[in-house]
Amino acid sequence: MKRKIVFDAVRRMLGRGFTILEVRILDQVLDEAMRAGPDIRIPSHGVSLAGIRLIKAHEGCARLRADGRYEAYPDPGTGGAPWTIGWGATGADVRPGIVWTKEQCDRRLEADIARHATDVERVLDGCQTSQAQFDALVSFHFNTGAIGKASLTKFHCQGEFDLAAGEFGKWRYAGGRVLKGLVRRRREEAELYRSGVAQ
Repeated sequence: MKRKIVFDAVRRMLGRGFTILEVRILDQVLDEAMRAGPDIRIPSHGVSLAGIRLIKAHEGCARLRADGRYEAYPDPGTGGAPWTIGWGATGADVRPGIVWTKEQCDRRLEADIARHATDVERVLDGCQTSQAQFDALVSFHFNTGAIGKASLTKFHCQGEFDLAAGEFGKWRYAGGRVLKGLVRRRREEAELYRSGVAQ
């Protein structure tokens, strides 16, 4: 792997250079990726690799410490609860001061995807759904927890796929504010969803 390509790309995204600590952390992550080899697919629970990648890209395995472990961080919208760790994990076991290993983060991601995929399957209850639509709906539910109450679910089950795709963008608020990251995530979920609609 040519690390310079990665460092240059991240530098362009950030719009600045790196601190010494950031260089060390990025080096550590690249070392870990090299040891892991090709992308190791977690059990999908019906979610394809594209869906898993979408979830991982937007959740990120965040707050890597210098010691190689991950710490809990506050919700970006509220500045507090719900506290999050690893790949977007929240719950009663996630609170300030909690620290997990990468393995703990990955195991929790697998369990969380399974739980959210099961929720989506239950709510859809046999509605016509392509793989791409299912992946997009699981990603949406993973982030919002709203698959059972969102209008997009109703439109989807009615076969109103254009209306359903248009509903993703409404879920861009956290703590009463529009977050750019949520706008981007909803756009990508809608694109994935639309890619699964037969022409």
